[in-house]
Amino acid sequence: MSAADPPAPPGREPVSGEAALVVLAKAPVRGNVKTRLSPPCTPEQAADLAAAALADTLDAVLATPAARRVIVLDGHPGPWLPPGLDVLRQRGEGLAERLAAAFADTAGPALAVGMDTPQVTPELLLQGLRALDGADAAIGLAADGGFWAIGLRRPDPDVFHRVPMSSERTGVAEVARLGALGLSRATLPSLRDVDTFADALAVAADAPHGRFAAAVAAVARGG
Repeated sequence: MSAADPPAPPGREPVSGEAALVVLAKAPVRGNVKTRLSPPCTPEQAADLAAAALADTLDAVLATPAARRVIVLDGHPGPWLPPGLDVLRQRGEGLAERLAAAFADTAGPALAVGMDTPQVTPELLLQGLRALDGADAAIGLAADGGFWAIGLRRPDPDVFHRVPMSSERTGVAEVARLGALGLSRATLPSLRDVDTFADALAVAADAPHGRFAAAVAAVARGG
């Protein structure tokens, strides 16, 4: 456990050894993912960047000790999906409902991330899992005002009720919602989401050795 991970309070059983890692993702299909990258990317290039971001994220998840690894998918599995993951289908209208359903369907302590932070590392994911030993929830805020990770000791649909998603206030509103519900909270390091091509360039520079960085470099040189 790192210094940033709170110890489990007296009487609270650790749950990190039972917790799942969950990736909420879209199948990387042309025209259905990363549409804000176009322009300058073509739809094909945007899909390639999405596939690379998802691949790096899943690599980090598979390298992290966890009781279970789950992808909650919008779309159909394809050859891009590596072994070692349980596949659940996304359900619900809007991101708030889909997040609530993902935690309910995983049915236990879990840390959920998306596919927009390919720079995530196993160390960060493990920190998130361990944070749940000492807190009811863990959250990692994103530079665009949202959050890149959220963990819960137990599923609770009220956590996401009336939280405005995909806005510059999402992270602040989610933190306030956790407080309103009386849930203790651990804060994870902030990361930059990939929403625009400027984000893609910055994230690739921060994590230059992954598949995402290679895909960004191919786009930048006109490949």
